[in-house]
Amino acid sequence: MAGAGIIEPSSSPWASPAVLVRKKDDTWQFCVDYRHLNDVTLKDSYPLPRVDDALDYIAGSCWFSSLDLRSGYWQVELAPDARPKTTFSIGQGLWQFKVMPFGLCNAPATFERLMERVLAGIPRSHCVVYLDDLLSHAADFENAVTNLEVVFHTIRRAGLRLHPNKCHLFRRETSFLGYVVSAAGVSTDPAKVAAVRDWPVPQNVGQLRSFLGLASYYRRFVKDFATIASPLHRLTQKGQVFQWSEDCADAFEQLRSALVGAPVLSYPDPQLPFIVDTDASNVGLGAVLSQEGENGEQVIAYYSRSLNRPERNYRVTRRELLAVVLGLRHFRPYLYGRRFLLRTDHASLTWLLNFKDPEGQLARWLETLQDYNFEIRHQPGRHHANADALSQRPCEMEQCRYCQRVEERGITNPTVSALQPLPLDDKSGPQVSAQTTAVNDGLETVDLQQLQLDQSKDPVLSRVQDWIETGQRPAWNTVSAVDPETKALYSQWTSLIIRDGLLHRRWQTPGGHRDIFKLLVPRQLRPRVLQLVHGSVGAGHFGVTKTLHRLRSRFYWPGCRQDVELYVHRCDPCTVQKGPTQRSHAPLQQYQVGAPMERVGVDILGPFPTTDQGNRYVLVAMDYFTKWPEAYAVADQSASTTAEHLVNEMFCRFGVPEELHSDQGRNFEAKVFSEVCRRLGIKKTRTTPLHPQSDGLVERFNRTLATQLAILTSRRQRDWDQHLPLVLWAYRTAVQESTKCTPAVLMFGHDLRTPVNLVFGSPPQPELEGAPSLDYLHSLRERLQLVHEMTRKALSDAGLRQKRAYDSRCKGQDFAPGEQVWVYSPERKKGLSPKLVGQWVGPCTVLERLSDVVYRVWLVKRNRVVVLHRDRLAPYHHLAQSGGEVGSEDQPTHSPTPPPGTTNGLSENTRRQRRLLHHLRDFVMGCWGQLTT
Repeated sequence: MAGAGIIEPSSSPWASPAVLVRKKDDTWQFCVDYRHLNDVTLKDSYPLPRVDDALDYIAGSCWFSSLDLRSGYWQVELAPDARPKTTFSIGQGLWQFKVMPFGLCNAPATFERLMERVLAGIPRSHCVVYLDDLLSHAADFENAVTNLEVVFHTIRRAGLRLHPNKCHLFRRETSFLGYVVSAAGVSTDPAKVAAVRDWPVPQNVGQLRSFLGLASYYRRFVKDFATIASPLHRLTQKGQVFQWSEDCADAFEQLRSALVGAPVLSYPDPQLPFIVDTDASNVGLGAVLSQEGENGEQVIAYYSRSLNRPERNYRVTRRELLAVVLGLRHFRPYLYGRRFLLRTDHASLTWLLNFKDPEGQLARWLETLQDYNFEIRHQPGRHHANADALSQRPCEMEQCRYCQRVEERGITNPTVSALQPLPLDDKSGPQVSAQTTAVNDGLETVDLQQLQLDQSKDPVLSRVQDWIETGQRPAWNTVSAVDPETKALYSQWTSLIIRDGLLHRRWQTPGGHRDIFKLLVPRQLRPRVLQLVHGSVGAGHFGVTKTLHRLRSRFYWPGCRQDVELYVHRCDPCTVQKGPTQRSHAPLQQYQVGAPMERVGVDILGPFPTTDQGNRYVLVAMDYFTKWPEAYAVADQSASTTAEHLVNEMFCRFGVPEELHSDQGRNFEAKVFSEVCRRLGIKKTRTTPLHPQSDGLVERFNRTLATQLAILTSRRQRDWDQHLPLVLWAYRTAVQESTKCTPAVLMFGHDLRTPVNLVFGSPPQPELEGAPSLDYLHSLRERLQLVHEMTRKALSDAGLRQKRAYDSRCKGQDFAPGEQVWVYSPERKKGLSPKLVGQWVGPCTVLERLSDVVYRVWLVKRNRVVVLHRDRLAPYHHLAQSGGEVGSEDQPTHSPTPPPGTTNGLSENTRRQRRLLHHLRDFVMGCWGQLTT
C-alpha cells in the first residue's frame, strides 16, 4: 500500500486500530476500525439523488451499459490536513491514508459529490449516477456507443479507473438500484420478492405455522385475510390431521401472491426513512426492508437464504450478526448513504457499534457495517414475526437431512410456536397410568394423587394450571413482572394441556404423526427425576446429552437443560471415576540455585532386564546448577544400596550436597537414608505424592537416559549397564539449553576430551603451561567465577521463559482451610482391576495451606492426613437431597475434624515399622568413618 501511494508514515495524535483478516481464499484483507472517529465527525448533509428521479431519466432507453470503478474510494485524494485523522497503528509505527479509506461516515456523500462534479457536463438522459453505480443509456445502439464514448473520455480526463470485470456493456436489460430496467420500462427486481414468491409448499404444521406468522404480520393489507386463510388455520386446530387439500393450496397461493404485490409490497419513498428487520434461526436467515407509511409498515423487499454447513455451527449471536451483514448488503442500493433503523430481536447485538478489539471474521463484518449509517433497536420477538418467519423458511432442497434433524430435535422459535395452537389428538400418544414405578429400588412408587398434590403445591405450576382450567389466558402486562419460569410456560400456552388432572406439555413427533405428552415436574420432585434418568439402575451415569434426551422423552420443566448439566457435573459417582470437570493447574514454582552441589536430585529408573552382572535398576542423580549427571547400575533399589552408592561414588568425588531432593519412594523415605542425610548435614526434601513435576530435572534426564540406552543396547537387552558410562560421557560434554554451557565446564572449568578431539585435535586452550601453580589456580578460579556468573544469569532467564510459558496454561483456584475438595488418589488393590476402581476421593477437607501450591488435606474416608500439590485437588460441589433445589449446595456448616495424633500422612499407630537400630548405626558409622579418615 505504501509503494502504491495509498498510505504514508504518520506522526498524528489520532490513531485507529487496524487488523488483517484472512479471507476464504487465504488472501488478507486490511481493515481499519473508524467507529470512534465517526462518532466525533460532523456529518456531511450533501443530498443523494432520488431513486425515482434517476429511473425517470432512463425511460425510453433500450441499450444500457453499467460501469464500476476500481476501488472507487481509493481514487479520491485526501486533503493534507485531513490525512492525520485517518492514522492507524499496526504495531510498527503509525501510518495515514493519502486517499479516502473505507469506513468513514462521510465517504458516501464525498464520493457522490465527486461523481456528480466529474459527470456534470453529461446530460442525465445519457448517463445517470448514484454513488458508485453508473449507467450509460440510449434509445438506439449508435447513440449508446456515442454516449458511452463520452463517458469514457470524461472518466479518463478525471483520472479515474474502471474495473473491467465489473463493467457490463450494451445490455438490453440490466439491474440498477434494485430494479430491472429494459426497453419495456422499469419493473421490480425478482430478487426482491424471491424469498416469498418461491416459498415452498408447507409439508407439516411447523412449516405452515411459519408461513402464517409472516402472512399475519401484514394481514391488514390483505383484504378478507381471515376468509382466505381459514383452510390453513383449520390444519392447525386441535384434532385436525395435516392433509393438504385443494382449498389449502388455493389459500396458500393467494396469500403468497398477496405478500409480493400491492399494497403489501410498495415502491420506496425517498422522503421516508427505511426500516430493516433481520433474524436468524437454526436453518436460515431472513430480512425485510420496509417503510412506515400512512397505513403502517409497507414492504419494499424481502431477503432470505438457508445456512450452509459451517454457518450452522455458529453461535446464536454470530448467526444474528450474519443476518444483519447479509441483509444490509442485499438492500445496499436503498440504504447506502442514508440513515435507517435496524431492528433485531437479539438484544446482544445492541453492543454492535461498541465492540472492542474485533478480530478475524468479526472485524471484516464490522468494516462492512461501517459503510452504513444506522441506529440499532431491540424489538421483542413477539413483534418480530416478519423477519422471524423468513429465517425459518423451509429449505428448498428435497429430503434435506439437516432440516429433518432440526425438526426431530424440536428446535423451533418460541414466538412462532405460540402464534397458532398445535393439533391435539387425545387418542394418540401414551396414556398416563395411575402409577409410575421407579426403576431402582431406592425410590418409592409415586401415584397419581401424589403427583396431583405436588403440582398443586408448586407455586408456578398451580398458577398455570388455574389458567388452563379456566381457559383464560391472562394479558402479558399481568405476567411480565412474575418469575422467568412462569413466563416461559406462558409463552407455550398453546402446548399446555391437563390430562388425568395433571399438567402436561404436548409435543408433536416429526411429521406430525403422533403427540407426546410430557409431565411438567414440580420443583420438589425434580431431584428424584434427575436421579432416575441419570444415576438409577439402567440409566448408566451418562453425560448431559444422553441424560437430557432420556428426561425429555417423559418429563419437562423450563430450564431442565441447565439442571441436567448441573446434576451431571456434581454427581459423586461420576466424579470418582471420570474426574471433576474443574481441575487445577497451578503456576510454576521455581527453585533457584547458584553453585555446584547446592541441590542434587535423585531417582530410581527401572526395572530393566537383569544384566549379566545382575543389575536391574539405575540410580540417577543430577546437580541442579551444573546439570552434571551421575547414573549407577544397581541390583536392587533398597535404601542401603542407594545410600551406599551415593556416598561412595558421588559424595566422595564431588563433596556432600547441601540439599538432596527425591520422590516419596520407600528407599528415600527409609530410616537408614534419613540417618545418612542427618549425619552428613544434608537437608532432605521430597516431592508431593503423584506429582513428579516437582523433580522435573531428574525426570527429564531419565527419559533421555532411557532413549540413549535403547539405541545402544543389543536385542537381548542384557548389556545396557555396559553402555551407561558412554551415555553419561556424551551428556556431560553436550551444551545445555538452560545454562549455555556443558556440565563439564561448569563442574571442572574445562571440557572433557571426546572422540572428536582425538581425530581432529583439541581446540586451543589458554596458555597456562609453564606458569606457576599459584597463577594457574587464580586463573582457574576466575574462569569458574565468570562461567558460574554467566550460568546463574542464563538459568534465571530460562526460568522466566519457562514460567511464562507454563503459567499461560494455569487455571483453577486456591483453597482455604476448611474447604471441601476432591483428591486425585488412585489406589491399586490386589485382585481388583484399576480400570474399575475410582481415581478420585471426596469429599476431603483442607487443613492447612503450606505454600502457594501445597496443602495439607484430610482424606476423611481413609482417615489420613496427606500433603498434596494443588494440581491433585478440585472443588467439591454437594448435590442437594430430594426435595431441595436442584444443584444447590448443601454443605455442612462445620467441616469434620481430623482425629488427634495424625501427622504427615499416617497416624502414630499405623506408621511403618522401625528399622533395627543397631544395623542403622553400623552402616552410618561405617560411612562416616570413610569420610573422616
